[in-house]
Amino acid sequence: MGKAAFSFYKWLGFIIAVIISGISAVLGYIDNTPSQLIILYTVAIFGSILWGWYHLSVRWQFKEDQDEKSTLSTEDSTQEILDDSEHHESYISYLIKSNKFAIIGILAMIIAFVALAFAMDNFFEWKNVLTLVVFFLTLLVLIITNSVAKNNKSAMMGLAVLIGLFIMGSLIVDGFISTLNLKSMLLFASFLGLACIGQTLVVLLGGLDLSVSFVIGAANIGLMYLINLGLPPWICIIAVLMVGIGVGLINGLLSFRLQGQALILTLGVGFVVTGLVQALTTIGSDFGGSVFGVVPKWLSNIAAANGTFLGISIPPVVIIWVVLSILLIVALKNTTWGRNLYAVGGNRTSAARLSISERTYWVGVFTIGGFISALTGILLLGWSGGGFVGVGGPYLFQTIAAVVVGGTSLLGGKGGYGFTVIGVLVLQVLSSFLVGIGLSYEGQQFVFGLLILPMVALYARSPHIRTQI
Repeated sequence: MGKAAFSFYKWLGFIIAVIISGISAVLGYIDNTPSQLIILYTVAIFGSILWGWYHLSVRWQFKEDQDEKSTLSTEDSTQEILDDSEHHESYISYLIKSNKFAIIGILAMIIAFVALAFAMDNFFEWKNVLTLVVFFLTLLVLIITNSVAKNNKSAMMGLAVLIGLFIMGSLIVDGFISTLNLKSMLLFASFLGLACIGQTLVVLLGGLDLSVSFVIGAANIGLMYLINLGLPPWICIIAVLMVGIGVGLINGLLSFRLQGQALILTLGVGFVVTGLVQALTTIGSDFGGSVFGVVPKWLSNIAAANGTFLGISIPPVVIIWVVLSILLIVALKNTTWGRNLYAVGGNRTSAARLSISERTYWVGVFTIGGFISALTGILLLGWSGGGFVGVGGPYLFQTIAAVVVGGTSLLGGKGGYGFTVIGVLVLQVLSSFLVGIGLSYEGQQFVFGLLILPMVALYARSPHIRTQI
């Protein structure tokens, strides 16, 4: 970052601090807050934002710039200073041109907000104004991150979206940060997070598994059917998990031999599995696709919102997800298995020359995916209390969305499950926010699609790891 850019971002942080602290003072005056507290809060907010902006962004960029300059020769340094001086006059115009579509979008949203303020009664309230400010600040952070960040760009953008959504939800939706809603968001995020484990591993190899949702639904009704036959629940669960492993193994073996058709193949396998299980469970039943019965209390406790873990009021499925997430993140980063997985996904030819078996890892991740999908279907039975073949339907889209939004490249070899966790939380907070403002399920899917498009565009513009080896 040159001197002109450094100066611009430094003053940008100052302007943001002034705007937010000014809004805080106005809101405090409207709420009849004592003047001493208004001054105290305004100064504290201004100082905190300025300090955070300087130490977390500008100072780091300036230090990095200085370190780079120290490695240059005297002639190169002089030339770079001259270039910075020439660039100083046009930097703002350059920034506007490079982000013109984002600026046009922000201006359009400001116009829409003003129009709504005049058209709707009680729309111009402090919560709506503050929400708009938070939204614009989030967009600003995304623009800066996209322009400046070099590593883990999508993950940082995902974190910015997550924080912005959480703040906006807290301002607009009543009860958004209540204990009940937070627990509910964690519960549903756990189900989605578990379902994404297999999908993330497959994507790291450059593939996609479209059978995830079908295995979840088949495991859900299959387990309830076996329990109704009078078999011990633990035997039924083991049987369902073994079937999930078998489906994953079939997916892996067939898709490895027919990698050009792997996407359609996994979709076909999913249809076959769901059809067979549904046909079996509906024999002698008047309810196609649904199996009713009594779910064991311990299974309900694991997956219910009012479940407890060691006397603590938290659903045990959340603990299961956290433990598996930590184990998987550590395994991907610090084990030979994880490094080989990235090697195969990054460049199969190079991995083969290192004697890394592509077939072993390809079949292995699909097998893990089948096991985890079956486990997710089992846990969802504990949550719902009855088997339903369509319970896995939403996960066909959401698992891919979470992986993409988190920042794992669909081309393989880049990303990880830690990124997917970010994507899962973003989707869950966004879903709760959209439900809170009364948006329909179809509208939610539309918003999710709009969220995915720019993330995929980032991958299209970034050089793949295979081109760097």
